[in-house]
Amino acid sequence: MRTIEAKTISEKICEMAKDANYNLNSEMINSFKIARENEDSDLAKEILSQLIENAEIASDDQIPICQDTGFGVVFLEIGNDVHIKGDIYKAVNEGIRRGYKEGYLRKSIVEDPIKRINTNDNTPAVIHTKFVSGDKLKITFAPKGGGSENMSKIKMLKPADGVEGIKKFVIKTIKEAGANPCPPIIVGVGIGGTFEKVAYLAKKALIRDINDSHPDKHIANLEKELLTEINELGIGPQGFGGKTTALAVKIEKFPCHIASLPVAVNINCHANRHKEIII
Repeated sequence: MRTIEAKTISEKICEMAKDANYNLNSEMINSFKIARENEDSDLAKEILSQLIENAEIASDDQIPICQDTGFGVVFLEIGNDVHIKGDIYKAVNEGIRRGYKEGYLRKSIVEDPIKRINTNDNTPAVIHTKFVSGDKLKITFAPKGGGSENMSKIKMLKPADGVEGIKKFVIKTIKEAGANPCPPIIVGVGIGGTFEKVAYLAKKALIRDINDSHPDKHIANLEKELLTEINELGIGPQGFGGKTTALAVKIEKFPCHIASLPVAVNINCHANRHKEIII
């Protein structure tokens, strides 16, 4: 049984909060460059160039990629042979508290959704915990901006709606979102489970590698079909038209009740930020 001190988790989360907000993954920047090469519109090319420049300035100067430094969403995969010495949830929130203070990152969380009083330290985080085999702790930190989050939707379809119903709902959601989520976007889709599970699946889909495909061929094909149809909407980078409305569609699925077909769409903006470490 390995022991991991809670303070070690706080230190890692603190650094991940700053790193995620300052440094966009190289895969995302490469996807901007590929999209720029494929664009026909000069305006769309220019906007993609500006997104690349913005990411480079943020990394060089160690300043946030976006003014919205996000809600701290944390995925924990805890090995069954790991003992956390201390409270892991307190450790995560302490890491976010320190990271957002040290990094001069905007604090965006209100303690009561009606009274709207800022907690002033960007806590609490939304923490998803999963127990796995082994003696490692995997932490994924994904600061989630409010603009793209507000455009996300969930719907309980009828089983008879099938694949066409799923596609219709996803496309309708992206079309209605338009320029609001700051395209080019990443589209996370959850299919199956229950009302709350499907929203988690859509969120989890967003932290996948932008270049991967779902291991199930029919789901991978659906990802490609949805990406093509979304980009045919012509919304384009920042909503000014073009072929690049979305850079990727990622789908996660789960078994569901015979009477249900839950579907959720969680949208991420072009600042598709997440960092991962294994302790």
